[in-house]
Amino acid sequence: MVTLEDVARQAGVSLATASRVLNGSTRQVGAALRARVEQAADELGYRANIAAQTLARGASNVIGIVVHDLTDPYFAALADGAMRAAATEGLLVMVGTTHRDPEQEIAYVATLNAQRVRAVLLVGSRVADPAVTGRLRDELARYQAGGGRAACVGQDLLGVDTVAPANRQGAAELARALAGLGHTRFAVLAGPPHLVTAADRCAGFVEALEELGLPAPQVIHGPFDRDGGYAAASQAGDATCVFAVNDVMAVGALAAYRERGVRVPDDVSVAGFDDIVTLRDHVPALTTVRLPLKDMGARALELALGEGDPAVVEQVAGEVVLRESVRRMT
Repeated sequence: MVTLEDVARQAGVSLATASRVLNGSTRQVGAALRARVEQAADELGYRANIAAQTLARGASNVIGIVVHDLTDPYFAALADGAMRAAATEGLLVMVGTTHRDPEQEIAYVATLNAQRVRAVLLVGSRVADPAVTGRLRDELARYQAGGGRAACVGQDLLGVDTVAPANRQGAAELARALAGLGHTRFAVLAGPPHLVTAADRCAGFVEALEELGLPAPQVIHGPFDRDGGYAAASQAGDATCVFAVNDVMAVGALAAYRERGVRVPDDVSVAGFDDIVTLRDHVPALTTVRLPLKDMGARALELALGEGDPAVVEQVAGEVVLRESVRRMT
């Protein structure tokens, strides 16, 4: 059976371009490319997939959102933003959680493709494994070749429209702000080294301290969640300021210090990253890097529903927010 991939290969174009010509997409393709694709299809005897044409024309009203962990307020806020945006378009939403398993993420994309959903939105960090990332890219390419749309919140590694938080830059700005308060001895609760978001935030923080001529911080790896922050806090040594690479880890660190009778910020300062909504109830209020999470989710969905080509990458800057969990050194 002749496939769309065969046609694309014969014509010397991408799967996406072949799909736009043969599966009824509203996106424009140049006359020369269109002629090559149509000629290749005729030569090979390709017959278009009617279901793919229906999807390409946007008949489906279902969106698939795949997140790493719905119990994490970071992902909940992003998903909420996307779901509110979907509601304004009269779209239904299916949500799946991978529990941070990249294999599950690939499986979700394949399942959503089989379900013929209109668009897929992936929310979460990539892993530092090119083979896994390549397989996810391939799965997304197959979905897009059938007329589907995709976007992600995270790193620009999948070849789709991307809302990319400036993790490295935000962490660097936080390091400079904390150093400006007189801190010189730092520890980083760095999360897992294979998670790109965690690695970028740790690297940005460390590089900024090096540029300032300050001692290298103690870097402590562990799970990217509340319990990971709780466990890592006990290893922070003589640091006067601890940076957790996300807020839920910082909340775990605050709990650990509270149980041990360590006063924050009198004995040690603590900072996080993301500005999740649940921080409103924490005492002391947590210093962090604020990301517009709901807006990011909404924007990613807008990109997924759009007709942009080539893929759009929108960088989102973080804002350092200094609060009571950090003190000025005298």
